[in-house]
Amino acid sequence: MKMAVCLTKRAMIPALVCLPLFAQAEIDGYGPDAWRVSGVKSGDVLNARMGPGTDYRIVGTFAHDERGLIEVTCVPLLTTDIAAKLTEAEDAALPQRWCLMRAADLSRAGWVTARFLVPDSASPVQDAEPVAVARDLVRALYAAVDQARRGGPHPLDPDQAVNYFFADIARGLAKNPPGADPLTGAQDFDGQIADPVPDPEQPMLRGMITIHVGITNFGRSHTAVFRLRPDPGQPGAPFRIFRIEHEGWQFPI
Repeated sequence: MKMAVCLTKRAMIPALVCLPLFAQAEIDGYGPDAWRVSGVKSGDVLNARMGPGTDYRIVGTFAHDERGLIEVTCVPLLTTDIAAKLTEAEDAALPQRWCLMRAADLSRAGWVTARFLVPDSASPVQDAEPVAVARDLVRALYAAVDQARRGGPHPLDPDQAVNYFFADIARGLAKNPPGADPLTGAQDFDGQIADPVPDPEQPMLRGMITIHVGITNFGRSHTAVFRLRPDPGQPGAPFRIFRIEHEGWQFPI
């Protein structure tokens, strides 16, 4: 049975309301898969800005009834655990919450006032375009490796890695290159790499997309698991890889 709690603190909804516990948190592993716009008059739009505040330029809009929005991050950070530890005075002193959101089809992104967002439990996010985008990114990563063998730039070069990985991971590659190849899970490779496929059971969960790649190296097979989500550290918060899991180890460590 899902537990429900009543919030009076400043959360995703402006009034006193009871919600299932999972509907209050962020994209950090607890929130819903999607959000929808609520509280905007019919015929009006919700402005999406370059940054979290009205001083930032408007870079797009979401419809008054837009659904399937993907949350990248919110400020200030206010997970259920953090909210529970705040005193009434600390809660009252919090600034207005803003969230970086992306349209379901990835065509628009921008910061919006959090009070106009509510969980969209009816949105079929797991079948949405982001999963295909993430799969194609992993596919392009391996294709770039093949091109590198023919003299092209390698996707793990720091100036190229930002096209596939989170920005902070790409910067880290310049300082601490991995000992083993994070794409094959080995120091030496002689085998085959299967076409990337979404996780068959849970391709997308709370904004995180999981892609599987079957790898056979020197006759031994295993599955590399790629974890992706929008990277707020890059313009437009594109989907990027933040972790690759192999048997017994992961990248970055």
